[in-house]
Amino acid sequence: MATVLFVPVTFNLAETTRMIEVARALSPAHTAVFMGYEHDYVHLITDAGFDYRACEPAWSAAQRQQAIDFDQGRAMRSPFTRDLVAARVEVERRMIRQTDAAAVVIGSNITSLISARAEGVPLFYPVPFALTGPQVAQTTRMHLVGGDGRLARTADRIATSAFRWLYTRAPVAPRAFSSIAKGNGVRPLRTVASMLEADVNLVTVMPWELDGYELPTDYTRVGPIFAKLDGELPAVVHELAARPEPLVYLGLGSSADRQLALAAAAQLATLPVNVVAPIGHYLEPGDAVPPNVHVTDLLPAHRLGGLVDAAVLHGGQGTVQTACATGIPFVGFGLQPEQTWNVEVCVARGNALRVPPKHVARPEFVDAVRRVLDDPAMRAAAAEVQRAFATEDGARESARIIEERIAASARA
Repeated sequence: MATVLFVPVTFNLAETTRMIEVARALSPAHTAVFMGYEHDYVHLITDAGFDYRACEPAWSAAQRQQAIDFDQGRAMRSPFTRDLVAARVEVERRMIRQTDAAAVVIGSNITSLISARAEGVPLFYPVPFALTGPQVAQTTRMHLVGGDGRLARTADRIATSAFRWLYTRAPVAPRAFSSIAKGNGVRPLRTVASMLEADVNLVTVMPWELDGYELPTDYTRVGPIFAKLDGELPAVVHELAARPEPLVYLGLGSSADRQLALAAAAQLATLPVNVVAPIGHYLEPGDAVPPNVHVTDLLPAHRLGGLVDAAVLHGGQGTVQTACATGIPFVGFGLQPEQTWNVEVCVARGNALRVPPKHVARPEFVDAVRRVLDDPAMRAAAAEVQRAFATEDGARESARIIEERIAASARA
């Protein structure tokens, strides 16, 4: 028996649920322990029956927004001060020793790259392929500039080249990660790419997403991993699905914002559809949504297949993969390069359309939703993707790789 320590960023919904799915797939012979700093989605961990250790220092609301802005490229300043990084590394090293962890599994909790390596414990990262070092290094167009005309393509290649240098070569990582890493006897983190790379990187994508790419030896494809929340769908979903109007799912994950949620709801009100929308966490008291938009709490979206006719998504890998696995064609925004890439992969398969988030209030967005609802070719493509997803189990494959590494270490 061994302990596997999971360290998600617990205000990131997709990341937290991805860790839960991998923990569920572990053999009962192993013990999964979770730790984290913020509290937003901790209830999903404890509701799933896992041991959770609340840790400090946590970020304030302002620091969390700063982290999201840094992640999405809207700001160069990060909340990773030297004091915070030092404190979190100390807490994590102590937790690894206390639990006698044989492996650490992370989301985007960057300080774990220092703490796990300082403790000599193998570090695993179930990660989308987009924005990994190999993806950025080998991609000629990151879709940083929209459009398919010659000028747009040229501009995007230039922007991608600049982004590649900034991401993989420029020493732009917060200085705290270099100084604290050195102080803990491990390799400094200097580039953005180095802040997103574990000892074993478990790439959570379908085979076609790697066409034309070569993976380094410390990367391996495991397949999709997305949330399968406990519980049943609320009654309102079944009631809306039984009505003659199409039913649209509005899923914006945890990295969108109030303005986008309200704008999308307002535009969907102009269509003869009903909408189920787990966006309550973005709304403020007094916010009004149109009568055809039914706001719910988080729901088990993997059960929406056969009930929902189309989806509108922010582009996070979890929501995109859930739509793919349930055969639901969708319109995606893409709020940062990784999310844009997730949507574009599906555009290429024919089961999605992409609309820039700044266009959500324009006719382009409503026209895209209409097409997703009405185009039989998109529905056929969504069904084909769904059949392919049914053959994949990224959580089980991740667990297998982690367990094999633990067993090999025990024999050594």
